[in-house]
Amino acid sequence: MRVIAELPHPESKITIFSMNMKFIIKFEQGVLEQTYKLSEMDVVNGVDGVFEILDEAFISKVVARFAEMRKDFIDTYNKYN
Repeated sequence: MRVIAELPHPESKITIFSMNMKFIIKFEQGVLEQTYKLSEMDVVNGVDGVFEILDEAFISKVVARFAEMRKDFIDTYNKYN
């Protein structure tokens, strides 16, 4: 797996990898991460096409999902402490 791009964003680290004819898009926020995979064959214009897919509306949903993930984990963790 190799890093082919990073997309700067204030709320999440966004890294795009290439591996086995797939683009792997990884969002990181603290200890949490979300990963999405796309076949390179399904994306027009290569990595530039991935940038087009990652519009602000989608990124906002990813960031909101991080908040849900964090809350779910904290709630579960607190049940056992």
